[in-house]
Parts: sequence; structure tokens; C-alpha cells
Amino acid sequence: MLTNRSTYYCTSFSGKISNMVNIPKQRKTFCKGKNCKKHTLHKVTQYKAGKASLYAQGKRRYDRKQCGYGGQTKPIFHKKAKTTRKIVLRMECSVCKYRKQLAIKRCKHFELGGDKKRKGQMIMF
Repeated sequence: MLTNRSTYYCTSFSGKISNMVNIPKQRKTFCKGKNCKKHTLHKVTQYKAGKASLYAQGKRRYDRKQCGYGGQTKPIFHKKAKTTRKIVLRMECSVCKYRKQLAIKRCKHFELGGDKKRKGQMIMF
């Protein structure tokens, strides 16, 4: 049995994918920054991959190989296996601005700072 409090964020052992995940925009967690080294409030955002550089070695090699006659020179990947992605949270310390990333379980829908569920409340559309 795991006793870590953050086990809520791990994938369940059965491997089920949750339908909806709602995470607050602020979270109190440990900061590993040089000045902090204590629990502080962190601002939570969703990680987004940056734009791929045209000057990376692989991209330059690929473009050089593609130019001229001869059609497509490398295989294009089509056999996508997964229907979801693992959500990555980017947390920034409000005191020292130290940033860290935390990967959480797979989910179909992800919401940041949405309304909390209330017991016995009507569903509004």
C-alpha cells in the first residue's frame, strides 16, 4: 500500500482511463528551489509542447533528403495506438518562481480550475 498523498494523481493499477479530471489553478506543494525548500503555493498550468525548430540537426537532414526528385524518402507514421495523452502539469512557485512538471494519469477530458462537484445538486445544461 502506498502512503504518499500524491497517489491520487497516479494511474490506477487496473489501468482504467478516467473520463474527466478537474484540477485547481493553485496548489500547495513542496518547492525544491534554492531559496525555498518548503511547501509553498504553486500556480498550475498545463504543459504545451513548443514549436519544432527548423534548425535542429534531424530536421535539416530530413529537409535535405526530401528536396529534389524521388518522392517521400522516409516512412510516415500512421499506426497510432493511444486515444489519450498523459496530462503534464507545469507548477510555478509563487515565492521564488521555480518551475517543475508533474505528469498525471491519462484522461479523455481535462479541466483546469473548473467548478467543484457538489453533492445532491442538480445538473445544469
